[in-house]
Amino acid sequence: MGQENLEIALIKYNKKTWCKSAILGFFIGLAVIVPGVSGSTVAIILKLYDQFLYALGNVFKKFKACIVFLLPIGIGAVVGVLLGFIAVQQLLELIPFAIVCLFAGLMSGAFPAVKDELKGATFTAKRGILFAVGLCIPVALGCLSAILSEGSGGAFDNLQAWQIIVGVLVGIVVGLTQVAPGLSASAFLMALGWYKSLTESVHMSYWKGNPQIFLLYTALGIGFLIGVLGFSKLMTNVFAKARHTAYSMIVGLSLGSILSMFCNGDTVAVYKSWFAQGAKHSAVFLDVGLGVVLFVIGVVGAYALVRYQRKKDAEAAEKLTEETTAKTDEK
Repeated sequence: MGQENLEIALIKYNKKTWCKSAILGFFIGLAVIVPGVSGSTVAIILKLYDQFLYALGNVFKKFKACIVFLLPIGIGAVVGVLLGFIAVQQLLELIPFAIVCLFAGLMSGAFPAVKDELKGATFTAKRGILFAVGLCIPVALGCLSAILSEGSGGAFDNLQAWQIIVGVLVGIVVGLTQVAPGLSASAFLMALGWYKSLTESVHMSYWKGNPQIFLLYTALGIGFLIGVLGFSKLMTNVFAKARHTAYSMIVGLSLGSILSMFCNGDTVAVYKSWFAQGAKHSAVFLDVGLGVVLFVIGVVGAYALVRYQRKKDAEAAEKLTEETTAKTDEK
């Protein structure tokens, strides 16, 4: 995206666009907590992905403009993380499969908005391979997390120096998941066996007994900043040179992330609990039945937003064509 377009987007911030950016931030924060949710996919749906990448990649070069643009996203992210811990985690305890279905429905209904980015693109073998690779990455991470999710929490009770070093590397990958659509930070953490231990560590009593955990938080934070800033700059350059080719992989990542929501450590634990309770247990029927309903609601709601956005884009394109034609006629 050119510098001029970024400046216009930032200068014309109003209540509507500010709230849209805050919503994006909310989903980015939520993505850290909820397996399978991708903040970058939401950025594409809201037509903020290019601006988001540019602002992150140029935050030092255009500090004031980028910080103003990122401010509502940052505020939304904080809210998303807090609500993720307080509300979503509680709901996941009560009706885990139903909540997963809701988020899967939202992402499924919004998927056409991601696919729209390939409109008019020529299919090539290279793009087909990239799509397949993108599809397999989140699915593989989800399956890996299902295999490695048997361990219990408390992995950082006796924090080792190597864990802090690895924490920087983990933070870099988590940062990448925030700018690469379809990748889930929580799914990656589950694949490493870190997810449960990290979420359980966010508690005052744990902090009092294990203050060394803040060293790991710091390592993760440093790595996260490196990953977000570095990869956003890289992806901005890639899109400038080969947008359709890059999006071929992104479409695969987005579709794969939907599939991975039903195959990861948390959802497999739910399936096991069903077998333990018995297939005819009322709680199982409630979770599955409610899940189907919420999935449909999510699909319909998200697709309605996609159709609305398509209509607005078509109207904007038509208006631009009319203005261009009028200027030509005047000459």
